[in-house]
Amino acid sequence: MAAKTIARLKQKFDKEIAPALMKELSLDNPMAVPRLHKVVVNMGVGEATQNTKIIDPLANDLGQIAGQKPVITKAKKSIAAFKVREGMPIGAMVTLRGDRMYEFMDRLINIALPRVRDFRGVSTKSFDGRGNYTLGLRDQLIFPEIDYAKVDKLKGMNVTIVTTARDDNEALMLLKHMGMPFRQ
Repeated sequence: MAAKTIARLKQKFDKEIAPALMKELSLDNPMAVPRLHKVVVNMGVGEATQNTKIIDPLANDLGQIAGQKPVITKAKKSIAAFKVREGMPIGAMVTLRGDRMYEFMDRLINIALPRVRDFRGVSTKSFDGRGNYTLGLRDQLIFPEIDYAKVDKLKGMNVTIVTTARDDNEALMLLKHMGMPFRQ
């Protein structure tokens, strides 16, 4: 039986980040250390109202990026101004937990974000007040899994990082230790 490999970022979290955060936040209990809970990657497509065939390549791209099959999101209610009816497919999302989440975060921080054009770091203002961080990406080509030749349309995505931190400051410290490139 082959030994199961643990995600690189998870090993780093267990060996370096968690003890450092315990010291910085002066925590006694190791379970009180803020950690990643889940990562939600969402791609919304406004043009799906006119052309429903757009959803399939979008879901395929998202599946390649996340390494997990995405869920097609449907409209909750009808909005006549946007030509949207209730139940129409309008995007795709994937929720990552466990090792897949750590693998994705590792690829996002070390491979994808440095490939963004004119990248100066991510904003520190995108926290929600409860220790969660949301990041918007303009196109899916920054991920190496996507084949440039097969992409017909650039699609942006939202990446929401849900942590167990009690406030934004704890979450900021956690993400900084993980290597998230914040703007100075």
